[in-house]
Amino acid sequence: MTLLRIADLAVSYGGVPAVRDVSLGIEAGEVVAVVGESGSGKSTTAHAAIGLLPRGGRIDGGSITFDGRDLLSLSDKQWRGVRGREIALVPQDPAVSLNPVHRVGDQVAEVLKIHGLADRRSASTQAIELLERAGVPRPELRARQYPHQLSGGLRQRVLIASALAGRPKLIIADEPTSALDVTVQRRILDHLTSLAAESGTAILLITHDLGVAADRAARIVVLSQGEVVEEGASVVSAPTHPYTRQLLAAAPSMTGASRPPAAPSEPLVSVRDLAKTFDGGIRAVDGISFDIPRRQTLALVGESGSGKSTTARMVLRLESPTDGSVLFDGQDITALQGDELRRLRRRMQIVYQNPYASLNPKFSIEDVVAEPLRAFGVPDRRARVPELLDQVALPASVARRKPSELSGGQRQRVAIARALALRPDLVVCDEPVSALDVSVQAQILRLLDELQAELGLSYLFISHDLAVVRQLADHVGVLRDGALVELGPAAQVLHEPRSEYTKELLAAIPGRRVRNGLSPTGR
Repeated sequence: MTLLRIADLAVSYGGVPAVRDVSLGIEAGEVVAVVGESGSGKSTTAHAAIGLLPRGGRIDGGSITFDGRDLLSLSDKQWRGVRGREIALVPQDPAVSLNPVHRVGDQVAEVLKIHGLADRRSASTQAIELLERAGVPRPELRARQYPHQLSGGLRQRVLIASALAGRPKLIIADEPTSALDVTVQRRILDHLTSLAAESGTAILLITHDLGVAADRAARIVVLSQGEVVEEGASVVSAPTHPYTRQLLAAAPSMTGASRPPAAPSEPLVSVRDLAKTFDGGIRAVDGISFDIPRRQTLALVGESGSGKSTTARMVLRLESPTDGSVLFDGQDITALQGDELRRLRRRMQIVYQNPYASLNPKFSIEDVVAEPLRAFGVPDRRARVPELLDQVALPASVARRKPSELSGGQRQRVAIARALALRPDLVVCDEPVSALDVSVQAQILRLLDELQAELGLSYLFISHDLAVVRQLADHVGVLRDGALVELGPAAQVLHEPRSEYTKELLAAIPGRRVRNGLSPTGR
C-alpha cells in the first residue's frame, strides 16, 4: 500500500519555480532516498509533504496524499494533529532545531504531551525511554542536560527521539547526518533505519550523498533543477541519466580514486612532540610528531574532538603549544613573537570550512581578496585581484559582488584566492569541502590539486572524511583523542591500515554496499 503519494507537485518562491511536476511514492515500512545538489528541490519537496514550506513558498499544482488523506486540504489545526503524530521530521541542524534554554528531556516530553500520549508525570519517564531507544547513552543524565552540553551526534539522536515520540508512520529525514563525522553518521543511520524496521515506519531520506542513499534506500529518486530525472532501485549500479552519472563521478565515497605515490621531498614543516593542554587539564593534543613535505599534502583525519584543528592552529602559530616544537623551513617558530611572527604569517595561510562565515559580508569580493595585500602593504593590490580570481577559475566580474551573491563553491574559491594573495608556501585547509555538494566538492579538490602543481604549495589538509582525503593526500595521519594512532604514506594508511580505528573510519565511508556489490538490505 502506498503511504505517501506526491503527484505532479509544483512549488515556487516569489514566482520563481523551485519544483516542477515532481512525482514519487513511498510504501509503508519502505526507505526511499531523494538525492540531488543544493537547489535541486529535494528539501522543498520534503517540506511540502509535511506542510512546512518556508515563508514565500507556494504550492502551484499537484497533489500530496498520505494514507489516503489529501494533505493539501488540511487546515492549520488539522496539520497539528498530523505533524509529529503521523509524519515526523528529523531536520539537518540540531543546533538550530533544539531550544537552547530547555533541557533535552523536556523537549522530547513536550511532543508526547502535545499529542496526548502522556501526562505531565509519565512524559518524563517516557522521554528517557525514547532517548534510550534512539541510542543516547546514560539517558537519565542526558535528559537533564541542555543542547549545548551534547555533541552533534547526541543532539541528532535527541531529534530522532523526538521524531519517534509520536509513533509516526513516516519519518522525513532531511540531511540528518551531513554535518556529522562519518563514524557518527553511520551509527545514527544504522540506528534510525533499524528502529524504523522494528516499528514498520517508512523513511523518506533527503541527501546529497549518493553513497548514503545507496547504502540505506530500497529506491532512489534523483532530482535536478526541480525535476525528477531518474528513479529506481538500480540508480547507482546502472544509472541512465547524465546528471546521475555526474553525481556518481563526483562522489568521493563512490569513486575510490587515490593519488599516485609521491616522490621523496624535504620537509617544509616539522612537528615534534607537540602537545596542548587547555585550562581544566584537558589534553587536546598529546605529544604528536609529523612532517609536511615541500609541494606535498599531509592530511590529518579523525572525528570531532580528536585534536585536528588544534594541531593546525599550533602549526599556524594561532595557538601556543604547551610542549613540543614546530619548525618551518628549518627555523623553530614555536616561540616567535612581534615582527618575526608577522613575517612568518606571509608564508602560511588558512582556508576555513565555512566560506560564508569566513568572508566579511560587507566587503566586495575585490576587498576580500585584497585584504591580506593591504594588511602587508603590498603595492598595486587592486591590479592583483583579477589575477588571483583567474587562478581560482572565477571571472573578474565577480570582484564587484558581495559574498551573499555567490554560490557556496564560488565563495570557497574566493577564500582560496585570498589565501593565495601573499604567495604562501603552506596552506592549511580546515575541512574546506565538507559544507559543499559533491560536484562542487570535486571541483574544489581538483582546483587545490592544480594550484599545488602550479605554485609548489604544501598543504596541511584537515578532514574527518577519508573518501575526500584519498583524492588529495600524499601522506595521512590519523588522530584519536589527541594522539596519532597511524601515520604514513596515503597508499599504506588507506589501503593497508594497521590501526583498528583507521579500519573503522574506512568502513564508515558511505557507499560500501555498492563497492562490495550488495543491495541496500545487505544481500
